[in-house]
Amino acid sequence: MGEGIILGNKILDVVFVALFVAQALKVVISFFTEKTLNFRYFLNPGNMPSSHTSSVTALATSIAILEGINSSMFAFALVFTVVVMYDAAGVRRAAGKQAEVLNKIVNNIKKKEGHVIIEQNLRELVGHTPLEVFAGAILGVIIAFLMC
Repeated sequence: MGEGIILGNKILDVVFVALFVAQALKVVISFFTEKTLNFRYFLNPGNMPSSHTSSVTALATSIAILEGINSSMFAFALVFTVVVMYDAAGVRRAAGKQAEVLNKIVNNIKKKEGHVIIEQNLRELVGHTPLEVFAGAILGVIIAFLMC
């Protein structure tokens, strides 16, 4: 299988690079869309592309390349990948939309009655659109093929 040069494990190296590249791309993409360089996007869980998805697809693809698609590890990684992708585009995205609605309700109460219910708004951007998940998946597969 060969040893990795970053973390000492080739598969972990691929996952790390996929995660890093996805997060770095968020900064680059935000620069072009917002015309300002905002490094906070590097630590953001949302936006384009999904780093969760790029990581797990890089994991599954690396295992497929290095250990074969008939291996138990690939089966495990594939199921794990599908769960993470579903969570990113489904559950976490729904939670973000619910946070947006709750923030509006709290802000309306604060404006009308002056009560402070919570000190800080809930994080709204926690999930991904299907396009962001798809882009993360493509990125993870490409990085795995380039590195393996």
